[in-house]
Amino acid sequence: MRTSASARWLTMAAALAITLAACSQGAPDADEDPGGPSRTQAASTPDPLVDPEDIISGGPPPDGIPPIDDPKFLVPGDASFLTEREPVLAVEIGGEAKAYPLQILTWHEIVNDTIGGVPVSVTYCPLCNTGIAFERPTIDGELLDFGTSGKLYNANLVMYDRQTETYWAQATGQAIVGELAGEQLTFVPARILSFADWRAEHPDGLVLSRDTGHERPYGENPYEGLDTSERPFLFAGELDERLPATSRVLGIARAGDVVAFPYEVVAADAVGGWAVVMERVAGEPVVVFWKAGTASALDSQEIAEGRDVGAIAAYRPEAGGRALTFEARREGIVDRETGSVWSILGRAVSGPLAGEQLVPELAIDSFWFDWAAFHPETRIFGQS
Repeated sequence: MRTSASARWLTMAAALAITLAACSQGAPDADEDPGGPSRTQAASTPDPLVDPEDIISGGPPPDGIPPIDDPKFLVPGDASFLTEREPVLAVEIGGEAKAYPLQILTWHEIVNDTIGGVPVSVTYCPLCNTGIAFERPTIDGELLDFGTSGKLYNANLVMYDRQTETYWAQATGQAIVGELAGEQLTFVPARILSFADWRAEHPDGLVLSRDTGHERPYGENPYEGLDTSERPFLFAGELDERLPATSRVLGIARAGDVVAFPYEVVAADAVGGWAVVMERVAGEPVVVFWKAGTASALDSQEIAEGRDVGAIAAYRPEAGGRALTFEARREGIVDRETGSVWSILGRAVSGPLAGEQLVPELAIDSFWFDWAAFHPETRIFGQS
């Protein structure tokens, strides 16, 4: 039985207090807040991209929610702490595939890592359900690494780089206050899906270990019921009422055209737990896959028991030198041109195109309230 909205807020407030207590071990003092750049307050510092007064405290001090700077990994067969349906954030670069369980990311939010030889930060904001990966750039000869500032903008994680202490909005990958204001991080495609679906395609991949150097109740969700809240936790902005605030959407922004694909719209005509829609974004074709079988990380107290929300991903609909169109069948997503069957990760698993990989779109999983706050010009797929 679902709790009332007020009860949920009290539960989440209590959860935040527990999180703060857990995160306070070894955290910097609250007065060590970077507050933008401390290294340079020179006149050359760019103007902020957002009103600093709109950046609010989320509670913890800088790195009070501790990023993982020395990640350790397991082969999938040794990740016995994960159930089949549990959500992981999947990132693949240069043939190296890694899965970052949301049961770990919920408590750390940032992993500074290297994948396929590329320095990256893999990030997750549980308040917005945004799982995003970025390349870590080198600025003036220094490779940036990122921490949690303890601040929020539109209820979204505000990161800071430890080299210049500039604030960065996770939702956009943009530096918003500080020495590097205006700089843009390069996105790396990242998809949230079930551990079972990821492992099926990457039996030799790597899974982030619980050996993080920190004691946390991994597997527990400190934000129980968050993804069915009518009023998002710690969001002070105006809600875009075209969709319920915590509707799950996949957002794509390209060349001035911004589209949100609501899960429930994409999955409306699912067949055998699979669904597919096609759309044009900035005049170019995009295909969106949905597959049942992925648990919500923000529903039940135990993540493994979260309701099935499915997984969603977007791709360029072409492979083998030809344009493709798709339909959902009981065996999976099938292209009409060759009859090949495709996985949620965009790989042909059988048929004439077996082994081919669709190019992933730069698309972001998010709650609607947050996507709309950063992209008010968004059009919603399925709405006229």
